Amino acid sequence: MWGSDSGTGRTSVAVIGLGRFGGAVADALTRLGHEVLGIDADQALVQAFADRLSHCVQADATDERVLRDLGVETMAHAVVGIGTNLEASILAASTLVDMGVADVWAKALGPKHGRLLERVGVHNVVYPEASMGERVAYQVAEQVLDYIDFHDGFAIAKVSAPADAVGRTLAEAALRSRFGITVVGVKRPGEPFIYARPETALEPGDLLIVAAEAEALQTFARRK
Repeated sequence: MWGSDSGTGRTSVAVIGLGRFGGAVADALTRLGHEVLGIDADQALVQAFADRLSHCVQADATDERVLRDLGVETMAHAVVGIGTNLEASILAASTLVDMGVADVWAKALGPKHGRLLERVGVHNVVYPEASMGERVAYQVAEQVLDYIDFHDGFAIAKVSAPADAVGRTLAEAALRSRFGITVVGVKRPGEPFIYARPETALEPGDLLIVAAEAEALQTFARRK
């Protein structure tokens, strides 16, 4: 019933919990061309997504028999987006792992919730509120244009080219030796993305995609 089409890259994903997080994930996966099964206990949410997803059902996602009837164990991925009921989140995630779903993702409300999800075998635990809060904080402070923290001491950010680097090549600007950051690419208005090379010259308005240890990136962002 479900599976992955290696020829087209289309794959099947079960999204359990269609609230703000789960609903956004389900919509995005659908836009990317994947087959999405949405599951929620709330009939109103199911009706809201019925015309937007491949399949959408009202069901108890903590019941293994129900999930097997829906063929969830054969799906390539599953995302648990339940955010208001910690017990239901843990039970649903544990059931998916026990069923042998190959790639289980789950939203965590905080570190304790995240540790419980990891203990039941969830492959990928995400902290959307914490991640978004950090990204917004950097943007509000006008230090970076976007920021992604991988929670292992590493981060990627989009920043404006430093004024003292404009008109110079990346080799001449020496951002790596000065700040400990690696410029991955350069994007200038109206032009394609450029993979960074030592001879890449920076122009006014250039945006840099940079990667570094989070502490080094934060130091770079606070530069005057």
